[in-house]
Amino acid sequence: MFWDFVTCEDAKGCDEIGDKWASAGRGANFCKTSLPATEEHESSVLEKLFLPRNCEDVLSTEDCEMLYQFVYTTHRPLAVAAGEFLYNRLLSHEGDEEIQPKGGGKFGASTDQLKRLIHFFLESELHKHVTYLIDSLWDWAGNFLKDWECMTTLLLKDAEEDGEALSDAHASALIEIILATVREAAEGHPPVGRGAAKKILSVKEKKIQLEDCTKITKHFIMVLPQLLAKYSTDVQKVANLLQIPQYYDLDVYSTGHLEKHLDALLREIKDIVTKHSDISVLEASSRTYYILCSEEIAIYSKVDCARTQLIDELMGQLNQLLDGFWQKEEGFCTDAGEISRMQSALRRVAAFHNAHDLTNWNLYDKTLRLLVFEMEHGSLPVQMILPALQCTYFSLLWQLAAVSENSPKTLFALRRELRHFSQICICFLHHREKDVREKAFMILCDWLLILSHQDSNNNEEAVGLIDYLPSTSLQEKLLLFIQDHVFMEQEEENKDLTGEEERKDESCKLDDLHKKRSLLAAYCKLIVYNVVEMTAAAEIYKHYVKTYNDFGDIIKEALSRTRNINKIQSTKTLILCLQQLFQTHAESQDSSSGVDISSASFINMKELARRFSLTFGWDQVKSRESVAMIHKEGIEFAFRGATGADGKCLPPNLSFLLIISEFSNKLLKPDKRLVYAYLQRYIAEPLPCRGDEWQPLIWYRNSLLANEDEESSVLGSSGEWFPVGTSKTSSFKRKLSNGSLPETSQTEAASKAPDLQCASQLASAAGKSRKRLKSREMHLQEHLPFLCPGGLQRRYCKDEIKKEDVSEEGQAEDTTEDVDVDVVGADQVVGVMNVIPQLHPGLCCCLGTVPNQRIGIGVLRNSDSIVTDFVN
Repeated sequence: MFWDFVTCEDAKGCDEIGDKWASAGRGANFCKTSLPATEEHESSVLEKLFLPRNCEDVLSTEDCEMLYQFVYTTHRPLAVAAGEFLYNRLLSHEGDEEIQPKGGGKFGASTDQLKRLIHFFLESELHKHVTYLIDSLWDWAGNFLKDWECMTTLLLKDAEEDGEALSDAHASALIEIILATVREAAEGHPPVGRGAAKKILSVKEKKIQLEDCTKITKHFIMVLPQLLAKYSTDVQKVANLLQIPQYYDLDVYSTGHLEKHLDALLREIKDIVTKHSDISVLEASSRTYYILCSEEIAIYSKVDCARTQLIDELMGQLNQLLDGFWQKEEGFCTDAGEISRMQSALRRVAAFHNAHDLTNWNLYDKTLRLLVFEMEHGSLPVQMILPALQCTYFSLLWQLAAVSENSPKTLFALRRELRHFSQICICFLHHREKDVREKAFMILCDWLLILSHQDSNNNEEAVGLIDYLPSTSLQEKLLLFIQDHVFMEQEEENKDLTGEEERKDESCKLDDLHKKRSLLAAYCKLIVYNVVEMTAAAEIYKHYVKTYNDFGDIIKEALSRTRNINKIQSTKTLILCLQQLFQTHAESQDSSSGVDISSASFINMKELARRFSLTFGWDQVKSRESVAMIHKEGIEFAFRGATGADGKCLPPNLSFLLIISEFSNKLLKPDKRLVYAYLQRYIAEPLPCRGDEWQPLIWYRNSLLANEDEESSVLGSSGEWFPVGTSKTSSFKRKLSNGSLPETSQTEAASKAPDLQCASQLASAAGKSRKRLKSREMHLQEHLPFLCPGGLQRRYCKDEIKKEDVSEEGQAEDTTEDVDVDVVGADQVVGVMNVIPQLHPGLCCCLGTVPNQRIGIGVLRNSDSIVTDFVN
């Protein structure tokens, strides 16, 4: 469904509203239907729902409230239509008269509209999606949403002065609305998640955007310091207000002679930093200093001086606390107040070190000493370890950023520091505190990604010294961490919780899920950017179906990215994932009874394979190589370990064919014939298929021949399998990596044919196939030497097709190039063969069917990779 924040009950309510339109005789603008099947249909129906005018008597209050919620959908056309409906029904009152209050400024209609909007926002209980609400209303209520003078005046009002002052909850909501409107006006495009890309602005829209930026700057330059002073103790309000300066036109400070307001802003920010230890407030303050410290603008020197003074004070406080800390007898203090002060000081410094280079203050040595002490003694509180880790990490990043300016001696020292810090993070992966383990893992993942992708343009020698790739042991530790902290199921305790406790518990679960998603995303980045082996993704893909609701989008994105990088290696990872699951399932079964294909775990494997097949999309040509590789590897795995020289013993992994059959529908019809011919290599003689243990082979074969006219009835009434075109396919001679296929002559096959118990219609169909086969072979002798597999190729062609070697590590030639298919007629095949060697039509010779009508033939541009893998 295309609405992310609207429930299905709300969507189904559209049908009931449609009944009301119809009963009121106003159905011309509304198309009543049940829940549509496609997004396009849904959007068209629901957009029409908001078109009628002057129909206030038709919809009840409950109907309107349900429709209002569509302003939060990610589908922008629908959201805009819902925004118009909301504005006309709830916010717009054109007859309201403006009132001039005592304090000046325009109020009246704008004030009422704002209060109704705030009330709606609070009642909707979707407070984190205010940007969606503002974007939905922007086209219809842009003028009143840009009335920042009215909004800020309401915020600055005191209760003693006027009884209309806002409550704390309403003030918080209004500040969020202000920030959302400022962002919408300054950026000019929908928020993230609503729209595929940034909007391309016209000349007129760019002009309006510049005018709005100037208006925002001139107004908030004067008002923002007052707002910060009033709400300086409120964490949420201050964090939101401090984000407004990033949308300033900073030149207005100098051109408008407004430097005195800059001094006021810097004083308020400094006061806020000294008061607060909340990370959101500190990061917002640090970012504000970073924005104001742009060297290109005239106010840089003043802001830089204020920033330096503030950092001097912060470092002075930290040094004083550290000196007292190390002077204790055992190097550790138990005073809660001192620990809290140390934590606050470290947090402030870490927040500023994120955006500002504090190398001149020698912070690295101070925080590293704390981490080493924790490794040796393990007695520091977690409140001190986390910011110390962050500070050390930022210190090394700033040194790394200046690597091109360092001398070789400095580079060797930096290299030692990098290795030392990496060892500390690896050690902390096993820390007693979960928060420390997760922080160390996140830092280590980012650290490995940065070190393995250094830019060598400036100093190639320096990059060679610093470059660092994780060892096999470290890769195993990272993967084990993900399995334990992300995919490990936690047993839920049955507790009798009150309503408030249940809400808190739900909030904790959401926070925990967010942390798990961050951990998984960090590890998947290592896979995508080739920091760890791509085969490690097999362990991640195993959880795709089971954890689809929580992590499905991350795993799917990782699968898509790896496929774009290396199609063959990504495909091998997929098949490796399925093979490992199958082996685990087989080991858990009773060896005497074989693999239970009706068990829940096997069904889950089939579902996982089906989901994997869906990721290849509708373009069968683009995924041709990958799907063919899956079938090739799957067939080899299914027959691996088969015993007996006659090839009639049951292979232990034969049930694996059921799993790869989920990919058969992704094969082009000629490729199905090619895969079938490859399957025939492992079937030397007609096999008795009476038992259920051979059913996977029959089902898989049928999935390959599902669209054939004659081959679909190969299995006779006696339950025996006779391969189509035995007279020729039995002459295949192939050298496989694990041995040779037993040779079977045409005479031997003919002598055994009378013993087969087949239905009369099957014998007739086989006879027709052999006649067509003989005619087709004569044609191939003359024109299609590259198409005949096996022994036929050796009879008709002296040239051997060279097989491309693909190492186990996937270090093959680039196979990411897409393949193209040109559709030509059967009478054009000879001419095409003179241009490029073909893959598919020759397979008709072994299957015994050649359609008489014009057929589509795939011209494989980069045919080597598929042809040689299956034919040689």
